[in-house]
Amino acid sequence: MTSLRMTSDLRRELILSAAKRCFARNGFAGTTTKSVAAAASISEGLLFKHFPSKAALYAEILACECEADPALLDLLGTEPSTKTLVVLIREMVQHFMHASDQPDQDEEQRLRLLVSSQLDDGEFARLVYEKITGLIARTFAASLERAVEAGDAVRVGQEPINLFWFAHHTVLMAALAQLPAVPCLSYGDPDGLERQMCEFILRGIGLNEAAISVHLDREFSPGRMRTETTESA
Repeated sequence: MTSLRMTSDLRRELILSAAKRCFARNGFAGTTTKSVAAAASISEGLLFKHFPSKAALYAEILACECEADPALLDLLGTEPSTKTLVVLIREMVQHFMHASDQPDQDEEQRLRLLVSSQLDDGEFARLVYEKITGLIARTFAASLERAVEAGDAVRVGQEPINLFWFAHHTVLMAALAQLPAVPCLSYGDPDGLERQMCEFILRGIGLNEAAISVHLDREFSPGRMRTETTESA
């Protein structure tokens, strides 16, 4: 039984490896399950036993990439706290607001696909949101609870995870407005945009001004920003 399970797991990994190559070469629209099956040297029927659709394949690849991201793993492994909560929000804001800056434009394409999915059958978007929930929800909810216990935040509503999604959707829409070559909307001073967005979100999920000032000042300190700029260069 163990041997069969190992064989199934290995085949799943081979399918994902083949799918990564196909998506990298042809994009999401130009890739078919038939082409992925051919690249993995299996039948299309066997592929469907592991992944019911092309969207499921792509969503799994994105989840694997997130789970392999050292920075995200470090953040999710951090002790839940007000600081962890602020860092999580800041990283999410920074990630989305710089989506179109990446040379390979992979993240920009994923954002476009996420939006188009919600305007279509929603399959890909549902899968992505499910993966994000499984990956981040526990850390967010636990850190928010610790912030409340520490007196750094008040409870807002009955469903903490909804606060995460409200934050996520706020940043997502802001990022989408910046995607065209000529942005749909100008937010004005770009240097202060990320901090203002973080402040807006943190207030919305219940953090008080004192906690925001202490933890966000640390995240946006000149020394930290210079270090990040050097590392990214």
